[in-house]
Amino acid sequence: MTDLVARGEDYEKKAEKKLNGWGLFSNKYEDAADLYDKAANSFKLAKSWDKAAIANVNLASCHLKVDSKHEAAQAYVDAAVCYKKINIKEAISCLERAINLFLDIGRFNMSARYYKDIAELYENEQNYEQAMANYEKASELFQSEDVTTSANQCKQKIAQFAAQLEQYPRAVEIYEEIAKHSLGNNLLKYGVKGHLLNAGLCQLCRGDVVAITNSLERYQELDPTFSGTREYRFLADLAASVDEEDVAKFTDVVKEFDSMTPLDAWKTTLLLRVKEALKAKEMEEDDLT
Repeated sequence: MTDLVARGEDYEKKAEKKLNGWGLFSNKYEDAADLYDKAANSFKLAKSWDKAAIANVNLASCHLKVDSKHEAAQAYVDAAVCYKKINIKEAISCLERAINLFLDIGRFNMSARYYKDIAELYENEQNYEQAMANYEKASELFQSEDVTTSANQCKQKIAQFAAQLEQYPRAVEIYEEIAKHSLGNNLLKYGVKGHLLNAGLCQLCRGDVVAITNSLERYQELDPTFSGTREYRFLADLAASVDEEDVAKFTDVVKEFDSMTPLDAWKTTLLLRVKEALKAKEMEEDDLT
């Protein structure tokens, strides 16, 4: 490992010498780029991630000097891969620089992909506001390139975090929009009931029984097959128990559905919020009597 680091440092010194010299018979930036690339590879093999990242950033600078934007963007991506192991903030910074270059040369699909990478890094840090912002940018670019599946995946993430942050109207709007678009696609239409279920759960969290009932009617109009699904019956029974302010009934409905279709952590969190709100109402009424 020590030998690999030493070799990488030697390549770096040679690159710096090239940059400080006169490029009479060759392009010094291209020569230095080749040396920085070799340095980065040596540092990677040594698992010296900080040095590998810096070498890639220097490599990107050399590519920019000769207007090789695609190569520079890729070098920033390689730097980000190294920084991901030691410094998330720097990884995001490198990815943002790569994205700007990819946008300049019209590589929108690549830009979308790296916005998604940034979103995932923020998600891992539980910075959901920033994750949502970057998933949104990724979604818009994927949509512009007609990569519908990837765009929808990003939108679902935005809706998921919006609900977690109690931004229920936004979450409902996204899930309903995805459901509408999915109906016209044979590959995606089987997921419609899941999107409508998620939208309905977000509506329940708002605590407006009239809005929930209206939504269920709209969902039936949107997809006539929805009323025959377990998801529709689940939402209808939950809405009835909320309307009746019956915590026991609500709990039984959730248990029954969960025994047939296990609920994930996100749905469980939303349902617990609804249940807590019901309990609070029950206690208020007990205090009044």
